[in-house]
Amino acid sequence: MTESGNLSSIEEDQGDAAARRAKGEFVRGVSGFRHAIGDPDFPAEPGRYHLHVALNCPWCHRVVLARNILGLQDAVTMDVAFPNRTGDDDPRGGGLWEFNPDRISSLTGAALPECTRETATGRNLPLVRDIYLAEDAQERSVPILYDKRAGRIVNNESAEILRMLAANALPLGSVLARAQLPDLYPGDAGLRSEIDDLNAMLYTAVNNGAYKAGFSSDQAVYAQAFAAYFDALDAIDSRLSDGRPFLTGADFTEADLRLFPTLYRHDPVYYLRMKLNGARILDYPHLWRWLCRVHALPGVAQSGSLIHCRQGYFGRSWNGVVPLGPSTPMPYPQAYDHPELAGRGAPVQRADPGCVKP
Repeated sequence: MTESGNLSSIEEDQGDAAARRAKGEFVRGVSGFRHAIGDPDFPAEPGRYHLHVALNCPWCHRVVLARNILGLQDAVTMDVAFPNRTGDDDPRGGGLWEFNPDRISSLTGAALPECTRETATGRNLPLVRDIYLAEDAQERSVPILYDKRAGRIVNNESAEILRMLAANALPLGSVLARAQLPDLYPGDAGLRSEIDDLNAMLYTAVNNGAYKAGFSSDQAVYAQAFAAYFDALDAIDSRLSDGRPFLTGADFTEADLRLFPTLYRHDPVYYLRMKLNGARILDYPHLWRWLCRVHALPGVAQSGSLIHCRQGYFGRSWNGVVPLGPSTPMPYPQAYDHPELAGRGAPVQRADPGCVKP
């Protein structure tokens, strides 16, 4: 496995970003730290690297998935931020990721056991922002891949982090033998091209498309993102209808890993929060069985938390009350253990999502 392949081409187009945001479009920024494990300053060594993540964030989720399915849980340490960022009344500023294992979840009425203090820098920094400020950077995002020995940020672009973990799994200290490691980005040129094409479509229409829909303040922009999202789900469901277990065939690859965090969130969170109520994943028979199949892979179920997702997405929205459902046909994530639920609803039939005219 190597790190070749074009990732930068599927980042958010930054052209006229300010004007587009002013018109109501969600425009994702570009990550500023783009070093790689394997660079002269960042050799692949066991115990050297660390992840700062938030479990509600789908971009973090893909990195945690890579860490876990590659057997790097012990070799790459990790800190977990609380799923809600600081409020506007916080004297440190609002909208900041914080490491606060004592903070109480409004959903559970208790602290969240996955949350940690910040341990990588040795300074118990309270905010993700502080990790960036130590390098004179103004970014605030997660995930962060951090070099504990150099005391430096390596990378904060999730697509690159997951690929470099895969490319260096054995020298980083994976507990898996080479034959057991999933080959997320195989060397075959044709298969790589297929994965690259899938990645581009998934990023634009599904991964980032969910945010385009959910955070748009313009009806037409929302309608366009809504249509693209469900057109993509239709296409993926059709792709899986030939009986293939994964997106490119018999083997789980990077394309499957990148799709999973969004679909994991769709029914219990995005259907409501992102206004993506055209259909549930449960209504797509092939997609649902794929989702359950991936959820059953070793390390996958332990890589995410719907409690963190619900708390993070709803706990700072509207009035801060977190919805308790869905509970039919059964609660999530338990439903992901039941592929036989596929297609329990009516066949997917979507109306034209365009703006309704009087």
